[in-house]
Amino acid sequence: MQKDLGSYRKSYEKSELLEDSIPDNPMQLFQTWFYEVEQADGLDEPNAMTVSTLGLDGFPKNRVVLLKKYNHEGFIFYTNYKSEKGKAIDANPKLCLSFFWPNLERQIIIKGSAEKIASNLSDGYFESRPDGSKLGAIVSDQSSVISSRDILEQKLEALESEYKGKEIKRPDHWGGYMVKPVSIEFWQGRPNRLHDRIRYTLQKDFDWKIERLAP
Repeated sequence: MQKDLGSYRKSYEKSELLEDSIPDNPMQLFQTWFYEVEQADGLDEPNAMTVSTLGLDGFPKNRVVLLKKYNHEGFIFYTNYKSEKGKAIDANPKLCLSFFWPNLERQIIIKGSAEKIASNLSDGYFESRPDGSKLGAIVSDQSSVISSRDILEQKLEALESEYKGKEIKRPDHWGGYMVKPVSIEFWQGRPNRLHDRIRYTLQKDFDWKIERLAP
């Protein structure tokens, strides 16, 4: 079985990324781009990002996770700390986040280190979730092998009865990570594959070094 994809072509012509129109701090540019992709049509979940970790088996692994908050310090997402992802982060907190927004022909690649956020912050977000999502976090031993989906459905049904009319508290093994960036690269598609790539690199004095990369 094979399929030649060499004929897939597209000319990127929607925008540009030039040094004289960008801020000194990459988080400001991220905020601008995120707002613009939110306002544009053609993308359901602009907060969907790829999280790349180095697994305990020595292989890198990517998966799509939803960004839930960002601020001047970094980027926050939530997961099961005992999952394959959580164990990988515990062993090596250096990871990569990437966003791909094809409707605006843009990518962002973020390198940084992850650390658990304060328990009260994880509690606050967990409380904001629908009850079904709360119970799902308790039911699933994320990344573990299970015999069938029926097992999950049965556990969920049992928990729904157990917690009926009761407060559902966050389990200790579930919570948030903040990724504090050391490098953020912004990629804007341009014609003739001469794409704009601007990289911000954090310096020892906490200023950001700005460089243009060849496409």
